[in-house]
Amino acid sequence: MRSLSDLRRLADETRGAEIAEAAAVLPLMFLMLLGIFWFGQAFSIYGAITRAAQEGARAGSVPYCATCPQGNTLTAFSANAANATQNALLAAKLDPTLARHPSPEPSLLSCSTGTAVDCSSGGNPNFCIQAPIQLTDTGLGATGLCGVSVSLRYPYRFWLPFTSVNKQTIWISASSRVRMEIR
Repeated sequence: MRSLSDLRRLADETRGAEIAEAAAVLPLMFLMLLGIFWFGQAFSIYGAITRAAQEGARAGSVPYCATCPQGNTLTAFSANAANATQNALLAAKLDPTLARHPSPEPSLLSCSTGTAVDCSSGGNPNFCIQAPIQLTDTGLGATGLCGVSVSLRYPYRFWLPFTSVNKQTIWISASSRVRMEIR
């Protein structure tokens, strides 16, 4: 009987309950804050590589290259796109050498021949630059818009303990297409 009354008295006692509740809740709250931080970092990288792809596509669409030794050729357009993409990544404090071609590569058709344009036509190992590509459907013999496409993916390593994404590399992808300028 004595032990039963002692157990009942301990169950009614509330001193120290706050410490036990804090010990249960604080690790979960800390894990949520870490998750918010790391997902925020991933979203920031996504925004930076999307801007880099847009800048690259915009630079690759300009019809002239005054400083390029090869002149106004497809190689010059690709060089402009690669340089602009690389500069945008550097401005965002990201390493351009970590960027890779998207997997699978985009399947885009050439403006002139109607065949698929692969990423190697851009000549850059880190970014997928495809030009000139069809931006619109050219059905029934109509001429469509031609453009430039820049695609890339960038690695991001999460650090979120006690989860399935801890220390895993996740590839964040971005692409942009811009109409080629005609002068």
